[in-house]
Amino acid sequence: MQTILLFVLGVLVMVVGLAVSIALHEVGHLVPAKKFGVKVGQYMIGFGPTVFSRKKGETEYGVKALPLGGYISMSGMFPPGKTGGGARQSSTGFFNTLVQDARTASAETVDEGDESRTFYRLPVYKRVIIMLGGPFMNLLIAIVLFAVLLCGFGVQQASTTVGSVSTCVLPAGSTETSCPSDAPEAPAYAAGMLNGDRIVSIDGTTVTDGDQITSILQRSPGDTLDVVVDRDGTERTLQVTPALSERYVTTSSGAVATNPDGSSQTQEVGFVGIGFAYEKVREPVTAVLPAVGDNIAHVVGVIVTLPQRLVGVAQAAFGGAERDPNGPVSVVGVGRMAGEIASLDTIPVVDRISTLVGLLASLNVALFVFNLVPLMPLDGGHVAGALIEAIRRGFAKLFRRPDPGPVDTAKAIPVTFAIVILLGGMTVLLTYADIVNPIDIFG
Repeated sequence: MQTILLFVLGVLVMVVGLAVSIALHEVGHLVPAKKFGVKVGQYMIGFGPTVFSRKKGETEYGVKALPLGGYISMSGMFPPGKTGGGARQSSTGFFNTLVQDARTASAETVDEGDESRTFYRLPVYKRVIIMLGGPFMNLLIAIVLFAVLLCGFGVQQASTTVGSVSTCVLPAGSTETSCPSDAPEAPAYAAGMLNGDRIVSIDGTTVTDGDQITSILQRSPGDTLDVVVDRDGTERTLQVTPALSERYVTTSSGAVATNPDGSSQTQEVGFVGIGFAYEKVREPVTAVLPAVGDNIAHVVGVIVTLPQRLVGVAQAAFGGAERDPNGPVSVVGVGRMAGEIASLDTIPVVDRISTLVGLLASLNVALFVFNLVPLMPLDGGHVAGALIEAIRRGFAKLFRRPDPGPVDTAKAIPVTFAIVILLGGMTVLLTYADIVNPIDIFG
């Protein structure tokens, strides 16, 4: 029963965290819109039927039944269509109707006397600020959460304390669980290194973490090194000669890199046969932005390779293939991860909390990057329309041509319709996969 309650608690924490992130995203649009004088009719969290709302001034604030997003309703999102001029009508009646319906709905938000308070009449830079306000609010949330995670909780790092010592050297890819009689002794074992030894320096270079030690050892095959260790408060100097060994080359996702002929890539490195104990270390504030940057780069990589990754998700959902731990997930998948983390009683509570903070931080990075994709109905699509308008007007001014007027973003409604269908299909696929074959976050 306790495990179930903790699972539910983890899901609720993530749902509330996501709802707050969405609410603040919309605040990022709302504040500059009001600052620039745009009439905002609604500020809503969720979609579907309204559960609760209250009107303050000219804006209705509320919550809807499906907490899958949010929106603010700004007056005059689309400019009115151009009349006359013998413009050729669209040959596709359905899409033409979609465009006209979008214009009509936009026009209905403009009250008499408020024509100057429409979104499309704003200067380009103000429209860009309004549309980027939401994504950058998610970025700010992510920065704050990563600061809490790295500087408050700290992160697990390989320490300078030896946690394990191998007795022999095995070739790369070996499945042996014990040392064969003809296997050579591991250099650290032969030098007398023991579990619990804390490495102080290597050849006079003071070391501060396990990664630094590994780097020195790997680039020194065949060289005899003076390794100073602290054992029970007494420093000892051990003579360690890293053996030449091979290891698999891995990609950024952790997979083994392959050669053009399909074979696994390997590289020669120094090997001594030790593993390090891990400890939590608080990072300096300067580590926050690089961590956010790395997360952004990862999300960009996921989006760029999204079609390929969705094929993998489909194979996992319908064919039983293993899910990519770094692949896309749905809201259901994120909630499930949060529940599993919260209910895992094999790790301390503080570690579970820090993991949830990291998950929510990564989710806000994903919201930031995804909303910048230059396609309608995403924020990036509106930004792209505004920038195209600025370029058109700039060329018109340069060549002394008449002002071409605002870009008719309503014409992108058919594309928006297609994108919404694709996003809906992707959501259904990811949700189904997260139910029948979820990502194993502990595997």
